[in-house]
Amino acid sequence: MNFSLYIAKRYLRSKSSNNAINFITIIAAVGVILGAASLFIVLSGFAGLKDFTLKFSTIIDPDLKAIPSQGKSVTLTDSQFNALENLDGIASYTKIIEERVILSYDEKNYPAYIKGVDENYSQVNAIDSVIVQGSWLRPNTNQMVAGWGVSSHLSLGVLDYGKSVTIYVPKPGTGQISSTKSAFNAIECINVGLFDVNETLNETYVYTTFNMSRDLLGYKPNQISAVEFKLNPNSDETKVKTELEAILGDQFTIKNRVQLNDALYKMLNTENLAVYLIFTLVLIIALFNVIGSIVMMILDKKKTLSTLYKLGASVKEIRRIFFYQGSLMAVFGGGVGLIIGLIIVGLQQAFSLVMITPSLPYPVTITLTNIIVVLLTISVLGIIASKIASVRISKSLIETI
Repeated sequence: MNFSLYIAKRYLRSKSSNNAINFITIIAAVGVILGAASLFIVLSGFAGLKDFTLKFSTIIDPDLKAIPSQGKSVTLTDSQFNALENLDGIASYTKIIEERVILSYDEKNYPAYIKGVDENYSQVNAIDSVIVQGSWLRPNTNQMVAGWGVSSHLSLGVLDYGKSVTIYVPKPGTGQISSTKSAFNAIECINVGLFDVNETLNETYVYTTFNMSRDLLGYKPNQISAVEFKLNPNSDETKVKTELEAILGDQFTIKNRVQLNDALYKMLNTENLAVYLIFTLVLIIALFNVIGSIVMMILDKKKTLSTLYKLGASVKEIRRIFFYQGSLMAVFGGGVGLIIGLIIVGLQQAFSLVMITPSLPYPVTITLTNIIVVLLTISVLGIIASKIASVRISKSLIETI
């Protein structure tokens, strides 16, 4: 067995004759354990919040979406649509028309976006899961499904056939405006449902049928604002994306779910990094106790070190004793802290110990990445702290005994 490692293990298990040094060592070990547990719990909590946020922010985002590279709409050819139909990696796709409009209901006006969707939309996106009242659109009808926020602003109900919603959109062209009729295209529709995704979408969008939106905007039969795709379970996203770019050409830009929400992902990743750095700083402060503990141990073992030196141990080997001791303390403390963190997070998942609301437990997620991050952080910082402390040993210090 390695001589320095053997002595380090003996020093780590044995008590010092000086109670103050024992107390300092215990404080150092507890600091490492609590620091590791805290870091893992916070990272798991943030991972849970991230998953919770993305779950509701991306629930109606497709696997891939083709949006015009320039302008608001593009006209596709029949051959391009046929090529999309025959693409192996695509389970289904849906045509989208999107435009900013004015909603008018019961003498109230509200600016919003319509999203005209065809009958395949529910196969591409999990829209049924966010319909909280009423039902989804029926094809080839003048129906709409409004966001919860839109309905609140307009005091809009569901299936109120006595009062229809009027959707206005400005007519293209130039010239003097003489009346509202000459300035806007308008269409009457009935709200048949309400959806609830998040505050932004709820207050921004209403869904309409594809044909109604096309008639309102005066689009040509194959003129669309976007195409959304659902991939087959085993398909290669990169390969499918390349094939779509070949079919659609430079007219479209293909984005996946992450790219569609790049601002949200960047914000969450930045916050995660900030939380990690803050708690790493707490760990660094805790590891100063490890440095102090090792230095005190060196001073307490001066006579023993002198004996080892006279028996033939080199200064380098004696330094390794305390380097190993500090490293073992950090790794062992980090492992214990990680186990405690896993137990606490597991209890939260199983029993919902901490609640955000009476019906919503604080979300936590255990990930292999967070486990590795905690272990690596503790190990690296512990090795650095042990190195700093062990270099205090010098030949002159040993020979003074």
